[in-house]
Amino acid sequence: MKSFLILITVALLFTGCSSSSVTTQPVQDFDLNRYLGQWYEIARIDFKYEKNMDNTTANYSKNSNGTVKVVNRGYDFVKKVWKEAEGKAKFRGEPTVGALKVSFFGPFYSDYNILALDDYKYALVAGKTVDNLWILSREKTIPDDIKKRYLEIAMEAGFDTSRLYWVEHD
Repeated sequence: MKSFLILITVALLFTGCSSSSVTTQPVQDFDLNRYLGQWYEIARIDFKYEKNMDNTTANYSKNSNGTVKVVNRGYDFVKKVWKEAEGKAKFRGEPTVGALKVSFFGPFYSDYNILALDDYKYALVAGKTVDNLWILSREKTIPDDIKKRYLEIAMEAGFDTSRLYWVEHD
């Protein structure tokens, strides 16, 4: 479990060191309370430490110290085991802007930018570079019109959407 947390943190820190930065701005008028709860990962730009994982979810809740508890969970269908990583997030600036930083290990943080948000049911999230992108939903699916719009936003921001892995939930 601890090695899983370390691997995710290292991957998030170093997957984009030589990659282009994300150019879009995070959402404004963000309300953390509405964002809390469980999200299903619909798609992601895959990276080594999430490879072979389906049924992935992220659950956000408030910690007593004002940070956000982050629990990521997924099923490794090759090793046939569930993996879970617990971390914390905090705002990089104003709490009304969807720009946070997330840590799964020690003092190392990675950017978490909410680029699009539809009624707190669907979200497009990016890291600092074009190597980290997630499409999230409160349900195990996403409507085609939202999917199309999120793919357009991602492409305009410089993401290669052909790299997206579409997560299965069963």
